[in-house]
Amino acid sequence: MNAPARQVTSLTNPLVKAVRALHQRKARDETGQFVAEGLKFILEAIDLKRFPEVLLFGPEAASHPLLERARTATLRAGGQVVEVTRDILAKVSRRDNPQAVIGVFRQAFTPLEALKPANATGWVALHRVRDPGNLGTVIRTADAAGCGAVILVGECCDPYSVEAVRATMGSIFALPIVQTDEADFAAWRAGWPGSVVGTLLSATVSHAEADYRRPTLVLLGNEQQGLTPDMAALCDVNVKIPMRGRADSLNLAVSAGIMIYAVTA
Repeated sequence: MNAPARQVTSLTNPLVKAVRALHQRKARDETGQFVAEGLKFILEAIDLKRFPEVLLFGPEAASHPLLERARTATLRAGGQVVEVTRDILAKVSRRDNPQAVIGVFRQAFTPLEALKPANATGWVALHRVRDPGNLGTVIRTADAAGCGAVILVGECCDPYSVEAVRATMGSIFALPIVQTDEADFAAWRAGWPGSVVGTLLSATVSHAEADYRRPTLVLLGNEQQGLTPDMAALCDVNVKIPMRGRADSLNLAVSAGIMIYAVTA
C-alpha cells in the first residue's frame, strides 16, 4: 500500500502560490510549466508519456479508482503528489466549481524544421491568433482530423494558457505545437511539397471547389484582420467559405474546422 500523500491546507503555501501564478504568462514563460485540470485530462497526458511535475488532488478524488494510476505515474517520473483542500483547488483553478485533480506539466514546442510533411495530409498554421479559446478549439479540431501540427506564426496568444489548454480537451498533449516568426515561416514554406491554402473574404474561389495538393497546409489570419497581404501572398490559393445568410464572417475556430475537414476529407 502506498504511503499517504503530502497534505497542504494553507493558501499561502509556496507550492500553492507557484501553481496559482501559472495563470500569468510571465510565470509560465519563466518556469516553462502550465496547468491542466481534471483527472481524465491528466490520464490522457500520461497515456502520451507526458507526466505531471506536480499533481494536486482534493479529498473528493482521494478514493477515485483512477487516481492511483495518476499518482503512481507522477511519482515514478519524479513529480510531487499533494492532497489539498477544495478551497485551494478553487484558488488554483480560479473557478467556483473546480476539478478535483490538477496537474502541472512541462510545456513542449516542436521546432519548425523537425516537421515531416509526409506524416499527415493536413496541417494548420495560424497567424497572430489572439483568442485562447479559439486557439484551443483549433488544436482540438486539428487533432481530431489527424493533422500533423499546429504552427503559430508571429505574436500569437499562449497555447499553454489555462483558457487555451481547457479548450483543447487534452489535445494539447497529442499534437505538435510550433512557434515561429513570419520570416522563418516564409522561408520554411518555400519548401512545402503540397498546397498552402489561405482563407480570405475577398477570394473568388470557394473552399469546396479548390484543388488541394496533399499534404495541404491551411493558413488562417487573426480574428480581427484575417490574413495580412504578406501572409496571403505565401498561399498557392486563397479561398472563401460562402456566407449564405446575414452574417458576413465566421468565428476563427469554426472557419478552421471547415477548412481542416475540407483538406483532409
